Parts: sequence; structure tokens; C-alpha cells
Amino acid sequence: MNFSGLYTLFYKEILRFAKVALQTVLAPVVTALLYLLVFSHVLEEHVEVYDNISYTAFLIPGLMMMSIIQNAFANSSSSLIQSKITGNIIFVLLTPLSYLEFYLAFLFASIVRALVVGIGIFLVAMGFVELPVHNALYLFLFAFLSSAVLGSIGIIAGIWSERFDHLAGFQNFIIMPLSFLSGVFYSIHSLPPFWQLLSKFNPFFYMIDGFRYGFFGVSDINPLYSLAVVFVAWTLLAVLTLNMLRVGYKLRN
Repeated sequence: MNFSGLYTLFYKEILRFAKVALQTVLAPVVTALLYLLVFSHVLEEHVEVYDNISYTAFLIPGLMMMSIIQNAFANSSSSLIQSKITGNIIFVLLTPLSYLEFYLAFLFASIVRALVVGIGIFLVAMGFVELPVHNALYLFLFAFLSSAVLGSIGIIAGIWSERFDHLAGFQNFIIMPLSFLSGVFYSIHSLPPFWQLLSKFNPFFYMIDGFRYGFFGVSDINPLYSLAVVFVAWTLLAVLTLNMLRVGYKLRN
């Protein structure tokens, strides 16, 4: 393992989003805050999902995870598509880095950005409602693994896309619908049976439901089952991503 090269590429990716933190960190926090203000104001007095838990408190973990998901994807995918279009991806491919080191550098940078955004939303939300922490280990595991899943999907999307509109289509027609229809604003038990069943085929649902369990100790699905689903999803995506990098799919030609 070339740890020096791995760290250098990872550090370069960290600097890439840190230099524009107003766009990559502050903007997602403000967006989540706007969602919180609007939905909590409209539905606070009308919706109670769990006993003794306000709707505002219920909403915050969902908004945190939705932002974690979207920013993990955005970090790796935008970096790769920009490098491919500008042509500087060749300078990364020429370095003595294996495809595993390439994957880990982009993956960990995506995880760091996603966690920074998630922590930022948590700190801002604490000014509105006090959130209990039932199990900090579950919070970390779901945040880390969910970031890894979306970071991997972002690498796949960045490799596959040839233009910015390809990447925009991937985000607008896959990532955004799955994240909004994953239980961010509601419990699936409030849905008709057919839509409850359909929600269980959405891997993002397990990320949000398990993450919410870490705060409240209650969830729609057994958190161990949700954790297993997210871990298996990451494993499969990691294998696919590493294979694409190994063969140089749309990178070496």
C-alpha cells in the first residue's frame, strides 16, 4: 500500500472542497435549515410520529442523513467528471497508485465532506430543539457506511458520465428521488401497505431509519437489519467500483 500517495490524493480532494466551503459545506447546511424551518412550522402541531418525540426532532436526523447522502455523492462524482473534462485525470492515472488506493482516497474524502456537513446541520439544529443520543455507535456506523455507499456511487457516476448533463441526470433521476422518498419527512408506517413495501426496496430508507434509531432508540425496522443492508450495499458497490477502476473503464481511453 502506497500510503504516501494515498494520503496525497486524499489531501488534494479535501483541499478541493475546502477551498469552496461556502458552496460545499455552508450551502447544504443552510438548505437543510430551510427545510427544517418550513416543515416544522407547518407540521409540528399536526404530526406526531413517535411517542414523546416532536416532529421537529424527528425531522432533524432525516435531514442530516439526506444531506450526508447527497454530499458524499456530489464530492466524488463532481471531482471525477471535472478531472475527465479538463483532462487532468491523466496526471492522477500516471502516478504510482493502485486502483485500490485511488478508490480509498476519493472515498474517504467523500466521507469527510459528508460528515462535516452532517455535524454542521446537527450543531445548527441544536438551537431549535434538544436531540437525545440513544446510541452514538449506531450514529457513527450509519453515517460512515452511508457516506461510503454514496461515495462509491459517486465514483461510479463520475467514471460513467462523459458530460456534466450525464451526471446531472444521474443525480436528478436516481439520487434525489431515492433520498426524498426514503422517510426523511415521514414514517413509512403512515403510508398505505403497497408504498410501505415499495419503500423497503429503497436502500436509502435503511440509512435514514437506522440513523434515526441512533438518536431516539426507536425505528420502523430493526436497526441491525438496516445496518446489514447498508453494509452489503457498500460491499457490492465497492467491488463494482474497484473492478471499473481495475479495467480502466472510460478512464484509459
